[in-house]
Amino acid sequence: ISDIRRQSMVFYPFLGDTEIRDEKRKLHRDIVKHDGGVFRLGSIILQTPDYFGSELHQLDDGSGQPNRCCNFTHNSITSWLIATIEVPKDSRPSCLLKEAYVETRIMVLDGSEEPSTLKRPRKDFETGADTSPASNNGQAKGSDDTSSEDDIGPALPSSAPLKKRRKLPYEKLYINALPSSQRYSKSLMHKDQLSFLTITPYTDFLITSSIDGVVKFWKKVAVGIEAVKEFKAHLSEIRSVSVSQDGRSYATAGADKTIKIFDVITFGASIPLLAVSEDIGHAISIYDGRGETQSPLHTISSLHRSTVTAMAYNNEHGCAISVDESGMVEYWSPETAYEKPKNVWEYKSSTDLFAFKKAKSAPASVITSPDGATFATFSFPDRQVRIFDFTSGKLLRSYDESIATITDMQQAGTSLQKLDDVEFGRRLAVEREIENPAVRNKINVIFDESSNFIMYGSIMGVKVVNTFTNRVVKVYGKDEPFRSLNLALYQGQPQKKGVVTVSMAASANPLLQEAEERDPMLVTTGSGKVRFYIFTNEEEITKSTRDVQNEKPKHLNARNQLEAKPAESGSAAIIHTTYGDIHIRLFPEAAPKAVENFVTHSKNGYYNATKFHRIIKKFMIQCGDPLGDGTGGESIWGKEFEDEFSTLKHDKPYTVSMANAGPNTNGSQFFITTEKTPWL
Repeated sequence: ISDIRRQSMVFYPFLGDTEIRDEKRKLHRDIVKHDGGVFRLGSIILQTPDYFGSELHQLDDGSGQPNRCCNFTHNSITSWLIATIEVPKDSRPSCLLKEAYVETRIMVLDGSEEPSTLKRPRKDFETGADTSPASNNGQAKGSDDTSSEDDIGPALPSSAPLKKRRKLPYEKLYINALPSSQRYSKSLMHKDQLSFLTITPYTDFLITSSIDGVVKFWKKVAVGIEAVKEFKAHLSEIRSVSVSQDGRSYATAGADKTIKIFDVITFGASIPLLAVSEDIGHAISIYDGRGETQSPLHTISSLHRSTVTAMAYNNEHGCAISVDESGMVEYWSPETAYEKPKNVWEYKSSTDLFAFKKAKSAPASVITSPDGATFATFSFPDRQVRIFDFTSGKLLRSYDESIATITDMQQAGTSLQKLDDVEFGRRLAVEREIENPAVRNKINVIFDESSNFIMYGSIMGVKVVNTFTNRVVKVYGKDEPFRSLNLALYQGQPQKKGVVTVSMAASANPLLQEAEERDPMLVTTGSGKVRFYIFTNEEEITKSTRDVQNEKPKHLNARNQLEAKPAESGSAAIIHTTYGDIHIRLFPEAAPKAVENFVTHSKNGYYNATKFHRIIKKFMIQCGDPLGDGTGGESIWGKEFEDEFSTLKHDKPYTVSMANAGPNTNGSQFFITTEKTPWL
């Protein structure tokens, strides 16, 4: 060892836990650790004389540009050399660390100017061949040099162990608490298209509502449900519904600008507070559910800057969450003067709640998990299902259900189910229909009672996703002729209301299992359907009897339901622009379809943020294209509609008409003349 004057080491890329030991030179190297872009060799210890000099050569990360090694510390007292390798953060560890070998160069103090080099080929390290100088020359070795391990190279890295798949404890038990049949066992009717489904906690009611303003109450019994009560709650479409945390109060908001609150047990008055957002505006009003006063108890006017589209209440944290059409997410609580409570994140910049703003999307629905730990959203137009941690606001999971991804998976054959081209085209057409603003708010995501699974409708059916293992564990209705929109799940025990732990439920106690026997039920609406569909544990299903004719529909053709509704109309409108307001007069008796189309689009916010994309001096200005270039826009019916002619003429300036690309091609664009145009 005293003859060694210089030694250098070259570390090549390596993967895995490699330990290199050289008994002759007392070299020991621990596992390489990665720490924020700096690769630190846990301990490189060389016992050498004080005059020992050492250097670490450059590392090659596969990019062709070597990385300079640095930071050498030499402890002269113990004669240890400890080296730290620093690598730029943009280097890829997978390229850097693959194998490790030591190249040793020894210069003997024999008076020569050039050092003699003893270099072992790489293959010798892999095979363990003895190529030491003593062995080659047949010289005898001392007791320290005759060890059979002297020239044994580093062991090849063992194959990396397979990454263990995450396993959810009691997963089988949670799945057994869901309906077992993947086909619906029964369907019931409303007279018009279904809008929302709600399962009330603790009181075990299923409440269904339809676009004609009708609300029906169904009671969950030992097996199935029974009809209880029916109300004509609103004169027009129901826009939103909500149920209280104790399951005793249920509220509906209609397009007729009224709110109805029901006591689920007695169907009378109720007493909770109710938060209501404005259809046009950004304020949230808090009302007394007892109806003693028609004015709000409190108004939150500065929280949002855009119209609030969805709200949910987290009972565990005593906190409400609201989202608006611009993608902003806000927390607030009645217990903290309607400010953000202190038991959640402190700064929004530390959360992932800006994900919607970055994606230029807005949540259509939001729901909190039963344990209050997370909340889930379904957003448009990116069609993403996102799951956030409620306390920290961090994004935990994201699932892409966009049409582009669906099409790519179908073409690549990686989807859950390979569909033939005709069936896939039919389903894809339905997917495009649900992007209509009038349908978006009816799509929701729900949790199971364990908060470990989410369920939502997709092109392949109702997906059940284990958010812990990130796997789809079930798909309901994948072969059924409807596209699921709004979901509700019942998992209780209708026979007995006892306290049962997860361990008790997982046991093999027959008495306990019989007493706590479940009758799970998944209920879903269908796009454009007047029925709601029930999935249960029933396996013997007869297609001819499962569709119950409990109502006589208003119209035999369900696709004409929207056209059969009372037409939206009006006699005047105000167009708010950055240059001021434009007041226009409408003539529904002369152009009923054009007026209905204009009024409905206006109420749905279809024209918001659009611009006058075509301006011709001394002729007209044109607007109504959401794309802003004159190539977009469609009618409320999803197709072009015919021209309407009357005695009204363009015989004066400032007349308003539909803009089209030819006869009977009207969509959403309209124009306002600035001069007389009698030739139009």
